Amino acid sequence: MKTLKRFLPDLLVVLLFAVIAFAYFFPADTEGRILYRHDSSAGRGAGEELTEYYQRTGDMPRWTNALFGGMPTYQMAPSYHSQEVLNGVGKFYHLWLPENVWYVFAYLLGFYILLRAFDFRRELAALGSILWAFSSYFFIIIAAGHIWKVIALAYLPPMIAGIVLAYRGKYVWGFVLTGLFTALEIQANHVQMTYYYLFIVLFMVIAYLVEALRQKQMARFAKATAVCAVAAVLGVVINLSNLYHTWQYTQESMRGKSELVKKNAANQTSSGLDRDYITQWSYGVDETWTLLVPNTKGGASVPLAQNEKAMEKANPEFYQIYQQLGQYWGNQPGTSGPVYVGAFVMLLFVLGLFIVKGPMKWALLAATVLSVLLSWGRNFMWFTDLFLDYVPMYAKFRTVASILVIAEFTIPLLAMLALKKVLETENFLKGTTPLFIGPASHRLVCREVKNRSWLALSFVLTAGMCVAFAIMPTVFFPDFVSNAELRALASIPSEYLTPLISNLREIRISIFTADCWRSFFVILAGTVILVLALLKKLQPKYAVALLFALCLVDMWQVNKRYLNDGMFVERSVRETPQQETATDRQILQDTSLDYRVLNLASNTFNENETSYYHKSIGGYHAAKLRRYQELIDAYIASEMQQAMSAIAKAQGDMTSVPGDSVYPVLNMLNTKYIIMPLQGGQTVPLQNPYAYGNAWFVDRLQYVDNANQELDAIKQLDLHHEAVADSKFKAALGEAVKQEGTAFVRLDKYEPNELQYTVQSPKGGVVVFSEIYYPGWTATVDGKDVEVGRVNYVLRAINVKPGEHKVVLTFKPASVKNTETAAYAAYLLLALAIIGGVVFEMKRKKE
Repeated sequence: MKTLKRFLPDLLVVLLFAVIAFAYFFPADTEGRILYRHDSSAGRGAGEELTEYYQRTGDMPRWTNALFGGMPTYQMAPSYHSQEVLNGVGKFYHLWLPENVWYVFAYLLGFYILLRAFDFRRELAALGSILWAFSSYFFIIIAAGHIWKVIALAYLPPMIAGIVLAYRGKYVWGFVLTGLFTALEIQANHVQMTYYYLFIVLFMVIAYLVEALRQKQMARFAKATAVCAVAAVLGVVINLSNLYHTWQYTQESMRGKSELVKKNAANQTSSGLDRDYITQWSYGVDETWTLLVPNTKGGASVPLAQNEKAMEKANPEFYQIYQQLGQYWGNQPGTSGPVYVGAFVMLLFVLGLFIVKGPMKWALLAATVLSVLLSWGRNFMWFTDLFLDYVPMYAKFRTVASILVIAEFTIPLLAMLALKKVLETENFLKGTTPLFIGPASHRLVCREVKNRSWLALSFVLTAGMCVAFAIMPTVFFPDFVSNAELRALASIPSEYLTPLISNLREIRISIFTADCWRSFFVILAGTVILVLALLKKLQPKYAVALLFALCLVDMWQVNKRYLNDGMFVERSVRETPQQETATDRQILQDTSLDYRVLNLASNTFNENETSYYHKSIGGYHAAKLRRYQELIDAYIASEMQQAMSAIAKAQGDMTSVPGDSVYPVLNMLNTKYIIMPLQGGQTVPLQNPYAYGNAWFVDRLQYVDNANQELDAIKQLDLHHEAVADSKFKAALGEAVKQEGTAFVRLDKYEPNELQYTVQSPKGGVVVFSEIYYPGWTATVDGKDVEVGRVNYVLRAINVKPGEHKVVLTFKPASVKNTETAAYAAYLLLALAIIGGVVFEMKRKKE
């Protein structure tokens, strides 16, 4: 009973979080409606072949041919049996709540655990959870369908809570939380978010080190560090299957370094990604004010005409143009919404810079500044280049603006440290806090400043800026029309363009200033509540409750702009399989075991709908195989345009299209069908008579010394009879032999991870398969192992002897079994360590 009574208030807070999460998605969550997210719904197409195989065999294939001609599934469905235990733990942690609801619940609970680890009272910890969890970006990514990112962010605060507990001397609970949530965090499989938060961990550990040096408690620091390190290692090993194969895949993906020597080598980073690609989504320097005023740059990239309030100032003559122009006018290519942490939260953060003392404040400030500077990307390129060139792994991630997740953690945490000090300091307004001026006679000279002055200064720096922005918007932000928009509107005659730009600026200024005043009144209301509490006119618990309500309403309203009930649809819309079109049905009449489809009626390399029914040449994935992307850039993209033109010229008569010369690379990829667009949104499938089939013998094999020569040689060869390979495969492939008419290769059985062929040739030689090469594919000829080589930059090939043979290509990496064994061993060690720690703690308390 004592234990229940002790934890009952915490359980009530957890219940409150569940109610808030349910309320945000009401009534959709009670009506069974769900979010329709393009990212996740389109992903069903990419994963359909995996799903079908799993349902039929009970096993998860590590390869799919559904998109990009074929690729590993490591970053599509990294499902391993060892993760089933973590899946159960995760479901228990979020109380088996419905999707969307549990995302917000996990946000709230995670930060609550962190603040309790910092020894916050329950009511303050609950308030702090609102400040962090309702930061706008966290809801925007739910709306966008970036669910792995959501889950990764939700598990990071409780992981850091374990570190905090360990350094506070609570080693058992520190070990438990660090180990458990490290495992859950890595399982979330969003390496970029985890990587960014490691900066926070680094700065916090440095803060604890400084504190240990000051207090001469290095032994305690070393013990806590060892506890965290062991727990983290176990959490890592539990996820070894996923981590190892992700690392392995990275070497071959766009996130790995290219073997090509590019002309513009200075633009390429050590990871293989170009600097322009990494920094394409860079936060504007002045855009950073969205932390305080959400509509600093207008909000999301949705049609301006959707903003009914703003359209009250619109000139009706320009309404059609406003349907094309977005509400967002920043310099990013587009955005789903701004990063807003809360207006009153910003006041508390600024106040914390003045009144919170100790290394932890400086750690949080340093992490905040680093986050903001790196989010500017190409707008602060010399600093970004330092990290791209010298900080390990930083160059593997794009969309640098997302590093603001660090600031979204450090700002509310320092804000809550400030509020804790304010409310727990007797006669705070009459007290003072020292301001350090500088060294004098080897001592720091300081001046005591009244706390009420710090509060007033914080109000001026936040609420005052909101007023200044509202009164003089064009002084601080002269551009309310982006450069991209000016270029797009340049063709409009000047007599129409000038009044259009003037009206557009007026509309956007009204959007911006309205939010400035909104933030001002939020800060004013929060400050009044705080001052009333400090003047003893309001009990602290009521002040916390009012601040809870104020911040929740403030951030709730902003989040509803980007994640609202109108986005929810009946479950059947998402759960119903991709609708089969007449074109799909016609292609599916072909019962051949394996062939590919090129969809020219879609954004070929930015959709996975085609993959639902077919093996697609295109697709969408943020980390496709690097060599395939380079083949797209060098040949496939241009061949698609040439094919479209040639087919149109031949009026769909494929026999009149010179396919061998127009699109030979598509032919070697066994592109048997091409989907062409028709007027009215209809499509028609055309069979390509020039596709090379599943495999073929080549008469000649040319060896080259590097990737550039290999890629360049493709355009010089008759790919149906010739091939090119890197010289490192010469021992495996040998020499090609000119074939006779009786030679053939037939595909007898198809599975995504196993292909069986009958190969017959009186002379033997080199067989080229229209399958994408990847390390880990093995081959047997009549049951005997042979080495798989790579030809034509992306295809598999083997050498066979004369006669008839059974050839089997298999992708069942032995590394999966090895890493799974290590994962189960780590589970056992973690469980034993937790049990041992709990027993030790119980004995210690009893003694």
